[in-house]
Amino acid sequence: MEGIIIWLIIGAIAGWLAGQVMKGGGFGLVGDIVLGIVGAVVAGWLLPRIGLHIGGGLVADIINATIGAVIVIFLIRLVAR
Repeated sequence: MEGIIIWLIIGAIAGWLAGQVMKGGGFGLVGDIVLGIVGAVVAGWLLPRIGLHIGGGLVADIINATIGAVIVIFLIRLVAR
């Protein structure tokens, strides 16, 4: 149960940060959390493949999830056009 709560908190923070970085219309709190969690999964898969290792710990997890969420937001906006 604690793991799920931590994932939600990291997802919420990462989604909010990605929304601030990308500017424009947000996706709401639930949308930001979902994008943050999806972003964490995307970053966990993509970043090691391109040779980018940020490190371990909570801050590194938030940074990784934010990078992934920015990528996901970019792709969603690209497809939505």
